[in-house]
Amino acid sequence: MDESQTLLQLDDLKAAHRAMWSCGDYTTVADTVIPRLGETLVDACAPSPNDHVLDLACGSGNATLPAASLSATVTAVDLSDSLLATCAQRARAERLDVTCVPADVEDLPFSDSVFDMVLSCVGVMFAPHHHAAANELLRVCRPGGTVGLLSWSGRGFIGQLLAAMRPFVPQPPPGAQPPALWADVDHVRELVGKRLGPLSTRTDVVRVTAFEQPADFRRFFADSYGPMVAAFARLSDDAARTRELEDVIDDLAHRHWQADGSMEWEYVIVTATRLSEEDS
Repeated sequence: MDESQTLLQLDDLKAAHRAMWSCGDYTTVADTVIPRLGETLVDACAPSPNDHVLDLACGSGNATLPAASLSATVTAVDLSDSLLATCAQRARAERLDVTCVPADVEDLPFSDSVFDMVLSCVGVMFAPHHHAAANELLRVCRPGGTVGLLSWSGRGFIGQLLAAMRPFVPQPPPGAQPPALWADVDHVRELVGKRLGPLSTRTDVVRVTAFEQPADFRRFFADSYGPMVAAFARLSDDAARTRELEDVIDDLAHRHWQADGSMEWEYVIVTATRLSEEDS
């Protein structure tokens, strides 16, 4: 298992994204609410032993480690140095073949067609410029290789949460698009054009049972989930707006609360084969 020491040069927007995902404790969030979600994506894509797999915006390794456990050779990339360090530490502990590389998914430091499979589990969806990210992930996937993306849907809880938080955070830069569009098959098809074969889609839910009450969700995410930590930090001098954001989150959590005390968070998996120029 190798770790790259490449110095990642970021513009102001990407530096802000890295800071946002590095604040709080995303590793604990992932371990608490979506511990098997990466494995679900890997199962849908079924990498073969010795496949070269790229995990985009890998976080602490939710998809990286399950892919590597199948004897795939995995390269994991993320903007966050701290999340990459956690991914690398976990891979070392399990003696898995993983290389961690600091990288921007909109500008990957790899040659064309070098990966047999390109994956992303609720990761690449947060890159602000969808066409740039799509172009890069397709560029590095070889013809005949597999692309697999798992994204929170816009009609599901997390998609609605991100939309509800929008009035409380800085406006996105020109050209940025909402993350949950990656769960819209028409949008993905528009991004990839004829470079992928038929898109196979699956919609499902994560059943979250970690919280006793809806307010427990809000307190946990406000302490640990980078985008929400950053939103509340921005409002730290405005008690009224802070309370307004708390109420918005609590109301949304109540509306998604099940009678048995669980929540269901909808996601969409899209998988397809990378076509050659002759086939596209």
